[in-house]
Amino acid sequence: MNLHEYQAKQIFKQYGLPVSQGIACKTAEEAVEAIKQLQGEQWAIKCQVHAGGVQSRGVKLVRNEAEVREFADKWLGKRLVTFQPMLMGNG
Repeated sequence: MNLHEYQAKQIFKQYGLPVSQGIACKTAEEAVEAIKQLQGEQWAIKCQVHAGGVQSRGVKLVRNEAEVREFADKWLGKRLVTFQPMLMGNG
């Protein structure tokens, strides 16, 4: 089964496990609205990939709307390819 992180977090939350607050967005406008809802002084914005492992690509700490828009314009709607090490039993 392949899940994005936001999907896994929804399942964890249904079973009462603690998860960090987050909002999945598909557009730069949605991302800007999300930081307004989440409040705070900085936010971690990241691309969703199966099985994690984004390493240094697709993740950024942002401090304002301009940085959110810049990240969203660069990454949203793009294909992000990450290294996925072969897990035992999946070969």
